[in-house]
Amino acid sequence: MTGWLCDERRGQLLREQVARIPAGRLMIETDAPYLVPRDLKPRPKRNEPAFLPHIAQVVAACRGEAPEALLAHTRATSAAFFQLPLLE
Repeated sequence: MTGWLCDERRGQLLREQVARIPAGRLMIETDAPYLVPRDLKPRPKRNEPAFLPHIAQVVAACRGEAPEALLAHTRATSAAFFQLPLLE
């Protein structure tokens, strides 16, 4: 899931559908250095990995879950996908 979700013009369908993605299949990213989340204020000129917490909050809100829960299962999914140890 990318910051595209944060675009009020183009992300509406994505926001409606993100809750249908199983927790074990969901990962988040920023699309850095492109596609700055449009709902960031003030709007930066360049996208950065530092905006992941913002994207995670929007995804969690769309899914009706706590950001901490979203981060726990996206961390586990990413670790499994990239075959990395799960760090706490």
